Amino acid sequence: MEPEVVKAEMVLAPTLPFKKVQTADKYPKGQSRGRQWKHLRHLLHAADAFSMPPDRPNYLNIQSPPSIYPTKRYCDITGFEAPYVDPRTKLRYVDPEVFKQIRMLPDEYVQRYLALRNAAVVLR
Repeated sequence: MEPEVVKAEMVLAPTLPFKKVQTADKYPKGQSRGRQWKHLRHLLHAADAFSMPPDRPNYLNIQSPPSIYPTKRYCDITGFEAPYVDPRTKLRYVDPEVFKQIRMLPDEYVQRYLALRNAAVVLR
């Protein structure tokens, strides 16, 4: 009976699966911990992009249908999402502090900001 007990102990794993593995054991010295990036060739092979019809969007063609979500509007000054629009200058802004800065801008700068967004208009 004694040899059977010894065999049963050898079958068990040295660490239990629900225990946390130490980082040093998981990543020996010299191995990276970061995410492994896939090359486009691997993505195409995994998605089987070559056998898809040419009109279906994939990694090879950039044509895709328009988004069903509304376009996001960003602040012209800070770049954050902007829920407000200045009625006088038509510039988008995030908070009252940016609004004060917009109101102090000369008309030339306002026109430049609008031109960046392709929304240049003549101010009254």
